Formats: sequence, structure tokens, C-alpha cells
Amino acid sequence: MNEQTPIALTEVDSMTRGLPAWTYFNQELTELEYQRVILPSWQFVCHVNQLKQPGDFATLDLMRDSVLVTRGKDGEIRAFMNVCRHRGSKLLDGAGSCKGRIRCPYHGWSYSLDGRLAAVPSEQTFPGMKKAEFGLKPVEMEVILGLVFVRLVPGGPSLAEMFKDFIEMARPYRLEEMEPVDQPWIETWNCNWKVAVDNNLENYHVPVGHPGYHRMLDNDLLGEINSHGVAVSESVLKDRPSPVWTERLYQKMAPQFLTDLPEKNRRTWLFFSMVPNIGIDIYPDSMDVFQILPKSAETCVMRYPVFCRPDDRREAKVLRYLNARINRQVGYEDQELSERVQSGLRSNGYQPGPLSDYEHAIVDFHDRLRAACPVVTLTQAPAHGSLSAVNAAMLTDTGSGDAAAA
Repeated sequence: MNEQTPIALTEVDSMTRGLPAWTYFNQELTELEYQRVILPSWQFVCHVNQLKQPGDFATLDLMRDSVLVTRGKDGEIRAFMNVCRHRGSKLLDGAGSCKGRIRCPYHGWSYSLDGRLAAVPSEQTFPGMKKAEFGLKPVEMEVILGLVFVRLVPGGPSLAEMFKDFIEMARPYRLEEMEPVDQPWIETWNCNWKVAVDNNLENYHVPVGHPGYHRMLDNDLLGEINSHGVAVSESVLKDRPSPVWTERLYQKMAPQFLTDLPEKNRRTWLFFSMVPNIGIDIYPDSMDVFQILPKSAETCVMRYPVFCRPDDRREAKVLRYLNARINRQVGYEDQELSERVQSGLRSNGYQPGPLSDYEHAIVDFHDRLRAACPVVTLTQAPAHGSLSAVNAAMLTDTGSGDAAAA
């Protein structure tokens, strides 16, 4: 890595360009982005229908933090750091039910479902201890259309405010009624988290990168985005049958059998994105949440749960099967495309190319990154070990020390 004094990017032409290549493989920057971009943003945990009974819980694991949400005996859903207040052991994994209490697997400290420390084995060996001071640390939480989100660093706009421009588009699909389909698909991709986010934020690549979508859908390549960084594109099943049987059968069956939806929605696929790393894809038969979580400088975790309205009809099961086949292939294509970009970004002398008008959501995402982490405006990475200090100085210079990407 060249450690000469970095300089800020200068405008060499009128075209809009993306972030410099070094920002996609620098571990210090990934750590900074986690602190200043991921933690202050809304992150998806589960659907409310995974928390039907008191003691039902779900967890979300981030790069260094873990959160749990659970339904209390009073019927309220609450979110906490998934960490015992004794020695820091992780409390729960995955999703399930913990009955009456949350019990630490290390020393047996147990917590009420409302987060209070309920019992400590050999409590007399902790002289002066006040259990009321050692409850689970609460986490900001909000539910929208049945989807449970948390935000580890509180503040900023609510989910209701962020989605207000588009919420009515999603309402006919009755997301609140949906149930999980199997376990979430969780996989590691060999690319920086921003490469995967960039890919998810634009449809410019669909005609070439996703031939199945191109065959079966009239894809909205532009979409729209609001001032909070929530974007949506609306794609409609083509009247012309696809030559591929899975796509052709879905085109035929969805409008014919999903009569519990308005006619327009039986044919419409909605693709939402929310800064900095969430995609919500809504189909006539189901919904998925596409969550991109940083893992290291050149790897990220893809978390992909699927949900559907309860419907035991054979036709509904067939449509979900077809959707899964179609979108599994799209997932493979997105992974290959993203990993090819990650490989190419290290090419000697690569400079970011111009961005299309179709990539306007990427422009918005990058602008938010620049506001939270102005160090990404530098053409080269700062000297090793200095990135955080350089970023702090740049924030001070711009008077935005408390800025966050959300």
C-alpha cells in the first residue's frame, strides 16, 4: 500500500463517480464503517409472527455485537443486547423459545423476559450487589408492517418516517400476516459489504446479469428514492411467456390463483432498499429480506430469510417453489457478479468509472458514506493505523463530528 500523504478526490469531469477502489479492501475502514454506519442504522431481526408467545425470541448477530428480541409475559416485544451482564457470555442463539426466563449458559444468571436480572447463583458471594442495576441492556426497536428492526446507536429518523413515501405500495401484500419459511439462508460472500450493497441498489445490471428476470419481468431500471435513502423499483410480469418453464409457469399461475390480492399486485414484484444494507423484496406469493452485513474487509455475510402468507393450497405451494428456484438462481448470479467486482477492484491503476442515471441509489449511498466517513473521499488510504484519526480530523474540519449515514 502506498502510504504517501493522501489527497482528496478532485473533479476531473462532469460525470458522477463511485468510491475509490481502496475503500473496498481496507480493514480499518470496515471497522470505522461498522461504528459510524452500521450501528446507527436500522437492522432487521425477525417477523412479529416469530414471537407469538411469551418467551419466543430471535437473535441478530452483527460483526461484533449480538441482539435478541423477545416477547414478554405482558405481550410486549423488547430488544436487548444478547450479552450476560456478568462475564459477557452470549445468551441465546438463533430463534426459539426460552419459556419463563433468559438463562446464561455459562454461570446460570437468569433474566426475566422484560430484561430484569432475576436470579444469580450463589448470590451471597457478590457482596453489595444490587440486581436492579444489572438488567439486560435495552436496544432501540421498531416494528413496521410486521417486521422487527433494531438500532444499536439510537437517534435519527424512525422507520415509519423513512418508509412513509412508499408504505402504501407494500400494504396490499399483507406483510403482517406472513410467517417464516424454513430457516434463514446465511452465507459468506467473498466481497466487501459495499460491493454487495452497490449491486443491490441498481437494476442497470438486470438485463445482462439476471437473464431470468429479464425474460419474465418488465423491469423498472430506474426506480425512485426518497430523502431518507429508501428506494423502490416496481417490476411487472410480462404478458409474453418466458421460454423457461419455471418462469413461464409463475407468470401464468400468480395472476390466476392469488386472488386474495388485488389484480395489479398479483403481477407486481416490489424491490425496496434501505440504507445502508437492507433489501426488502415483495412478491405476490412471498417476501424476503436481503441483509448485507460486513464481516471483514473482503467478506460479508448475506442473511436472507423468506416469509409468506399462510396458504396451504397446492397452487400457493407451487408458486413459492417456483419463486425459490428463480430467486436462488438470481442469488447465485449476484454473488458471482459481486465477487468478480471485488477481484477487479485490486487491478493496478483502476479508477472508478462513471455512474449511470440508473445507479442514482448508489450515488445516494456513497454520499451518505462520505458524510459519515469523509476519509473515503481520499484517493489513497491513509497510512496504516492512522485512518480513524484522519477521519476524525476531517469530521472536525467539516463540523460534522456527530454525522451518521442514516
